[in-house]
Amino acid sequence: MACSYNLAPGHAMACPYDSQSPAQRSAHRASTRGQNSLDRSSSRVILRCMNQREAVVEAMRANGGYATLGHLYKEALQIPGVKWETKTPFKSINRIVQDPKFFFRIRPGLWALLEAKNKLPADLTKKPKPESDHTYYQGLLVELGNLRKHQTFVPKQDRGKAFLGKPLGSSVTVEDIYQFTFPDIVQRASAVDVIWFNERNFPLEFIEVENTTDMNGAFLKFVLFDAFYAKFRVVAPAARKREFESKLAHPSFLSVAKRTMFTSYDVVADLHTKANETIALEQRWAG
Repeated sequence: MACSYNLAPGHAMACPYDSQSPAQRSAHRASTRGQNSLDRSSSRVILRCMNQREAVVEAMRANGGYATLGHLYKEALQIPGVKWETKTPFKSINRIVQDPKFFFRIRPGLWALLEAKNKLPADLTKKPKPESDHTYYQGLLVELGNLRKHQTFVPKQDRGKAFLGKPLGSSVTVEDIYQFTFPDIVQRASAVDVIWFNERNFPLEFIEVENTTDMNGAFLKFVLFDAFYAKFRVVAPAARKREFESKLAHPSFLSVAKRTMFTSYDVVADLHTKANETIALEQRWAG
């Protein structure tokens, strides 16, 4: 609840304790004496509203003790009674979560409460395993595609993996991959980490998340789809960009080289955050 209130004597609002016996009311007054601020000279209600940090904490607690910045942008700003008297509420939230007395960062764009540090799901541990990182960025890419109004697909063998405490498959919008070409090519496509489809059910972008594996595998997949008017993207740690450029320069990948892009983990997290920021702004605009 965003605000708590105390009623001064004589206020007309019905009291929840009216149904109690005199002894019960006396006991209640004794237990709360010194805790309530009463203005006995008037009948005004004294409000104590939740501050911005408390709103962020409340939004995180409601989400299991952790949240992406994008989630906080939408949820913390909707808690009633909180004053966000700033032109840049998103920057305020970004600043708040960096307070080490209350929060800590799990991954780029993902924060948690210190009080929940030992209660987080296994896939959100402080030092995640490589396969957990892979699923995290798969999930961000799926949500980013959904926010951009694309249709999203991930391989069926990945859908049971945990993403932010829920199955990765719960976020995808394409259950069975579209039969957009010959069956053998569609079957190969069904193993790509993330595919964004357009409104005509054709591939818009093929995305491979390369945490530690050899990038040649991603490029070989992309070559299979070079006849389609689609983009290709490798998402990986920023430190692997030079490796990406070196391997993509091989003549075997000439047909897709100009359409294949590198995006670092940090950029994916930032894009996910900004996309949610836009949605939150549109919600505020709509009232």
